[in-house]
Amino acid sequence: MGKGPAGSAAEADPYFPAHGDPSFRVTRYELELGYRPHTNRLEGVARLSAVAGQSLTSFALDLGDQLQVRRVAVNGEPAHYTHRAGKLRVRHARTVPAEGKFSVEVRYAGTPRPMRSPWGGLGWEELTDGALVASQPIGAPSWFPCNDRPADKASYRIALAVPHEYTAVANGTLIARSVGARSTTWVYEQPAPTSTYLVSVQVGRYDMVTLADGPVPQTAAVPAKLRSQFLVDFGRQPQMMDVFQELYGPYPFAEYVVVLADDELDVPVEAQGMSVFGRNHLDGVRGYERLVAHELSHQWFGNSVTVADWRHIWLNEGFAKYAEWLWSERSGGLPAVEFAAQSYFHLRNLPQTLLLADPGRADMFDDRLYRRGGLALHALRVEMGDAAFFTLIKEWATENRDGVVTTPELIAMAQRHCEQPLDSLFAAWLYSTALPQWPSTKG
Repeated sequence: MGKGPAGSAAEADPYFPAHGDPSFRVTRYELELGYRPHTNRLEGVARLSAVAGQSLTSFALDLGDQLQVRRVAVNGEPAHYTHRAGKLRVRHARTVPAEGKFSVEVRYAGTPRPMRSPWGGLGWEELTDGALVASQPIGAPSWFPCNDRPADKASYRIALAVPHEYTAVANGTLIARSVGARSTTWVYEQPAPTSTYLVSVQVGRYDMVTLADGPVPQTAAVPAKLRSQFLVDFGRQPQMMDVFQELYGPYPFAEYVVVLADDELDVPVEAQGMSVFGRNHLDGVRGYERLVAHELSHQWFGNSVTVADWRHIWLNEGFAKYAEWLWSERSGGLPAVEFAAQSYFHLRNLPQTLLLADPGRADMFDDRLYRRGGLALHALRVEMGDAAFFTLIKEWATENRDGVVTTPELIAMAQRHCEQPLDSLFAAWLYSTALPQWPSTKG
């Protein structure tokens, strides 16, 4: 079973060792934010509740240099700090013992901008009229001080004040909305343990659209002019939710929100209990429905069940890719085997240099990882048979809910559900770069 948030391994992420501080873990973030879209000005107060993993007199948070720190306090007392190169380093007078609880308050302000990365800007992005946050994997420090490690999961309360004409959407349930003289404050609560890269706020001129009332409420923030087209392209999402709950177990959060930005986005992106699409992902004929399935499935695989570190990213993307194929299979489209065959013959003509279980930072979002990850799961399905395979993936999602996981843990769970050894299958698909033989159906 995957380790829970409090028990995650205290070590730096091998792909992003400069991000995060493994000497402590955060249990809760409370963010009070004010944002002016026309000037892209953000003011914030971040209050963190944390637990020391060792005796501490200092620690570090991740925060982009574009944001200026005004004050830092630890346990209510002013603390010394330096802020440079994306690190807010804090030194406090009183030692916090190992496993001791402590609080941090950071007051800051500035003009947020995306964090630079090999994949372009990540995190806070100013739109034509509003803003969005898409942080995977290291964009969270673009807008709030955090311990930016995927295994460090915490609960969140986010209060965001924006001008009256804008809607603010954040992770979790809207618990309050108050109208002031110059702005409206939207307050959201997300009690489920959440990784920093999956925390998001969205600001725009949106109408709120109901897709389903229950048992899992599904709503969407949509520009008014795109509402009718959106209802066509996302019209089958409630049925998709039913199918995935049948396959994976209960939806892991209180609700699901889709945001349709009135800008074009390269790719959709998932956040905890939320997915964000661009207007270019609408065509009025459900031509991008596979992406709707992909992002929804991440709520189980990636968000609720989170990788312990980024070496295991195929556990997010392989399951999400296979979910595209399963949705087609369950909704009257092509069966999963047809998509698997297409991906197999596509990969056969590409360089065989990707190691799925540890792709390296440069290739962690390579299309080959997505396709090979889906194929690895399909090969496992063929080897195990449908009954054992679908029992496995439901157990994987439910037993590890709110936890963090690794590839060896999936291998171990799969073997418990299969009489024949799976070593050679996993060695070929996960730990070798060569493309294995096509997984032919047993006769």
